[in-house]
Amino acid sequence: MTIFGVFEIRLNYFLKAFHQQKNSQQKIISLTFDDGPTEFTPRILDILEKNHAKATFFCIGKQIEKYPEILRNTSNLGHIIGNHTFHHSSKNGFYSSQKIVEEISSTNEIIFDTINLKPKLFRPPFGITNPHIADAISQTKHDVIGWSLRSLDTIIDDEQKLFDRISSKIKPGCIVLMHDTSDKTANVLEQLFVFLQKENYKVVLLDELLKIDVYEN
Repeated sequence: MTIFGVFEIRLNYFLKAFHQQKNSQQKIISLTFDDGPTEFTPRILDILEKNHAKATFFCIGKQIEKYPEILRNTSNLGHIIGNHTFHHSSKNGFYSSQKIVEEISSTNEIIFDTINLKPKLFRPPFGITNPHIADAISQTKHDVIGWSLRSLDTIIDDEQKLFDRISSKIKPGCIVLMHDTSDKTANVLEQLFVFLQKENYKVVLLDELLKIDVYEN
């Protein structure tokens, strides 16, 4: 059970995370994108703007170093910026509490230096949680954001299968996890908005969905 708790953030085994708006009476969802900013982010932003929708982008510090202007544009368009560590290392689950604090703090610093905002939202790489990560979060005071619908867009290559997976699992109040790292995801996002409009779903930001603050005052 402990091992399963490490890899399944939705269990809230080591720490509390937000995964959805429970018992939602409205057909509202939130879209989230991990691992940017990248050269694909502007296309994602264009699709969101075309559909009058806002999303949350969980950004990696080293990617912000590469694409600061894309981060500024993302923020200026009204999207929420969240923290996704500085290096997004595959070793993140093995880091000490202090190392994780450094990963989170350095990312908050570069975000603040770029857009003058300090995120309160954090999504751990790969959704992995453990006692060290829980201890780090208790120090940084971030709210942890999980998901209720994982698109698997970094694994599924077939766009139709990817769209079918997402559209079949959409439910009121859900948080959708995608990545702004490929044209494949952008193509599926365009299809997804057609589906959402047909089914009368509204895309809202996480602060509206979860009733939480997203930046430090």
